[in-house]
Amino acid sequence: MTHEDNGHILLNTGAFIHTAIRGDLAGRTSDLRTRFPPEPGGFLHIGNAKAVYINFELAKIYGGKCNLRMDDTNPVKEEAEFVQAIQDEIRWLGYEWDGDVLFASDYFDTFYDCAVDLIKKGLAFVCDMSAEEIRASFGGIDKAGTESPYRNRSVEENLDLFARMKDGEFPDGSKTLRAKIDMASPNLNLRDPVMYRITRKTHSNTGDTWCIYPMYDYAHPLEDAIEGITHSLCNVEFEDHRPIYEWYVNNLDRFTVKPRQMEFASLSVTNTVMGKRHIRKLVTEGKISGWDDPRLVTISGMKRRGYPASAIREFLGQTGVAKAQSTVDFGLMEHYVREHLKPLCKVVMAVLDPLKVIIENYPEEQTEILDIPYSLDNPEEGCRNVPFSRDIYIERSDFMEEPEKKFFRLAPGKEVRLKGAYIVLCTGVEKDGDGNITAVRCTYDPTTKSGTAATEGMETRKVKGVLHWVSAAEALPITARLYDTLVSDAPGTEAGFVMNPESIVIMENALAEPSLANAKEEDRFQFMRQGYFCLDIKDSENGKPVFNRTVGLKSSYKPTAP
Repeated sequence: MTHEDNGHILLNTGAFIHTAIRGDLAGRTSDLRTRFPPEPGGFLHIGNAKAVYINFELAKIYGGKCNLRMDDTNPVKEEAEFVQAIQDEIRWLGYEWDGDVLFASDYFDTFYDCAVDLIKKGLAFVCDMSAEEIRASFGGIDKAGTESPYRNRSVEENLDLFARMKDGEFPDGSKTLRAKIDMASPNLNLRDPVMYRITRKTHSNTGDTWCIYPMYDYAHPLEDAIEGITHSLCNVEFEDHRPIYEWYVNNLDRFTVKPRQMEFASLSVTNTVMGKRHIRKLVTEGKISGWDDPRLVTISGMKRRGYPASAIREFLGQTGVAKAQSTVDFGLMEHYVREHLKPLCKVVMAVLDPLKVIIENYPEEQTEILDIPYSLDNPEEGCRNVPFSRDIYIERSDFMEEPEKKFFRLAPGKEVRLKGAYIVLCTGVEKDGDGNITAVRCTYDPTTKSGTAATEGMETRKVKGVLHWVSAAEALPITARLYDTLVSDAPGTEAGFVMNPESIVIMENALAEPSLANAKEEDRFQFMRQGYFCLDIKDSENGKPVFNRTVGLKSSYKPTAP
C-alpha cells in the first residue's frame, strides 16, 4: 500500500478533524501546519506512531507541513540517545519533517518573556506554597479550591520574585509561578496551574543556564504558537487541558497564529506494554533486552522484529481516527504484517529442532546440488542452489515412531517427499542408551526427483507429506528466536500486566540452508512451514546468525472491514 493509499484511508476517517481543517483553511488560515512533539524520554511506540501517522498524513493531504519538535522541557527525563532514536524511527516509518528538528528548550527565553507579560497583566503570581500544599488547595470536582495566600501580590513584587527565581536565589521547590485563573472552576486544570518550578538539573540542550523550567501545560501551547502551528492534534487525554491551552494563547498578544487544539482517541493494542515507565522497569530488571526488544511494540522493537513500515502504516490507517477510546486486537496488526510480507519474502528451508535422517541407499560421498525455486507462485524469482546428501536433518516434530491417526509425516514404513528432492521411506530408527531417538533411517527412490517427472519420464506418484530439510554437512548453524505477545492473557497484577512466559522461545541449535549465510539486515524470508523471519543484525555473530520470527504463517484472527 502506498502513502497515497494511506492518505485516502485517513481522508475517509476522522470526519470531525477534516471538517474543522477545511473550515479553518477557508477562513482563519490558508496554510496547514501540524507537528509531532515527542518528549525525548524513551523510544516511540505504536501509540506514538499513531500520532506521527495522523500529523504527517494530514499535512500531506492538505498540502501543508509538519514539524518535528522535541518537547524537552523536563531536564529530569530527557536523554540525547532518545533524540536521535526518535528521528530514526520517524524516518523508518516513511516520513520527513519540515526543516530542522526543533527543540522546546530553544524557546526558553521566549517562555520567560511570555510569563513576564502575564505577570504584568496581573494574570500570574509567584507562590510560596509547597507542591503538597498546592495539591491540597485544589479541592475536588464538587468542591471549589482555596486561593493561595500569595495570590494578590503586586505586579512589582511578582516581577522581582520571578527574576530572582530565574537567577537561582531560591532553593528547589520553594517557589512556583502560577497562572491566576479561577480556583472555583469545574475544570481543575484552570485552578491557578503552576507555570514554572525551580529545579536545578543539567539540561541536555541548555546545560546549567536555567534553574527554572516551564510546566508542560504552559510550554506546549506557546511552542505551537511560536512555530505557527495551525492545528495541534493530540491524544484525547488532553481534552480537559484544552481550556488552559487556549487561555495561555489567547492572553498573550505577541502571537499572530492562534493554534487550534483537537483531540483523537489514543491507540491501545491488546497484549502489549506501551507505558514508558513500565518499559523502563522491564529494561532495568533485565526482563527484556532493551527498548528495541522485538517483543515490544516500540518502533525500534517492531523494526528489529522485521515488521515492514508499510504494514504499520496500513494498520494505523485502518484503525481509523475517532474520539471514542477502543482497544485493537494484536492479531490485526499481525494480519497486516503478514499480508505485506507475503509478496516480499523468498521461501527457504530451516530446521529449528533438528533430527538426523540417514538415507541408506544414497551414495555416501555424493553431494547433489538441487535448483529449488524461491517461490512456486512466482517463478520469476528464480531458484537457489541447495545441497543434498546422504545425511540430512528434518524437524523432530516431523517424525513419530508410533504415528497418530492422520499423521502424514515420517514414520516407520511411511513415505514422505523431501521438498525439492526425493521421496523417502522410513526403515527404522537409532536410539541412545536411554531410549531417545537419535536418528531415523530411510531409503530414497531416485526416480522421484522433484521437477523431473514431466521431462524425463520419471515416477509421478504422490505422497501426502512434504517436509523441509537441510543437508547435514553444508547446513548453516543459526539461532532462531520465536516471539509471541509480551503480555499474557492471564489476569494482571498490580502493575497491570503479566508477562507471557512463552513470549520468546530460543532455538539455539537450529540449522538453515547455506544460502542464508549471505542474509542482510533488510532481507526478509519465509522459512518453509515456520513463519516469516529476518536477520537480527544486532545479535548475529560471524558464522552464527540470529533470525527473529516476525510472524507465523497463519492466524486464527479474521479481520473485519474497518
